[in-house]
Amino acid sequence: MTYHLAGDSTVAPPQPAELPLTGWGSYLADHVDAPVRNLAFGGATTASFVEAGSWPSLLSEVVAGDTVVIQFGHNDQKDPALDARGGYRERLAGFVADVRERGALPVLCTSCERRWFDHDGDPERVVPTHGDYPNAVRDLAHELDVPLIDLTVFTTWLYEDLGPAASRDLLTHFAPGEHPAWPDGVADDTHFHERGARRIAAFVARSLRAIERRDGDRPAKGSQLVS
Repeated sequence: MTYHLAGDSTVAPPQPAELPLTGWGSYLADHVDAPVRNLAFGGATTASFVEAGSWPSLLSEVVAGDTVVIQFGHNDQKDPALDARGGYRERLAGFVADVRERGALPVLCTSCERRWFDHDGDPERVVPTHGDYPNAVRDLAHELDVPLIDLTVFTTWLYEDLGPAASRDLLTHFAPGEHPAWPDGVADDTHFHERGARRIAAFVARSLRAIERRDGDRPAKGSQLVS
């Protein structure tokens, strides 16, 4: 069995010159017991992923029993042709059908939230930035009976749980002169530092384990605990 990843820069392997900026897909292999094939790339939409040949390339090596994890939305929301309930939903539904035709398991993900705290309201709350796109994925997963990993919910909770200061370390922030790729500094609240990518990858892996119904053969321990 192989895990195949389709997505945008928040999933993608790093550009060497930009490390430690990287997507969570870079570290999924550290947490699963099967090979990971990551075809995600920066700027990808559900349309450009097909047009660039990445989706056909991904499908060419998918066999029965594999799992294909699909996460788009960051860039789709910038394209009117990829409206949440229009082109975006249609292409995701097509991806699901393609994967199922090969006897593999599709898994849909909502987008990782941006780390944008509400400085005009509650400074401890993250502002949703993806509009209807997460709900479109949730509804599609329900309609097609596809497993869902809700990364919008998880990343929002993670940033709020850590708070505005500590959560900053999960994203790409560098002072001027600290990194050669950004000589003037950078404050990027979309793309992960490897610290954040590792946290997301661990959650995705644990979610996949639940989807696969693993650990259910282990004996329950509750009866041995003192109440």
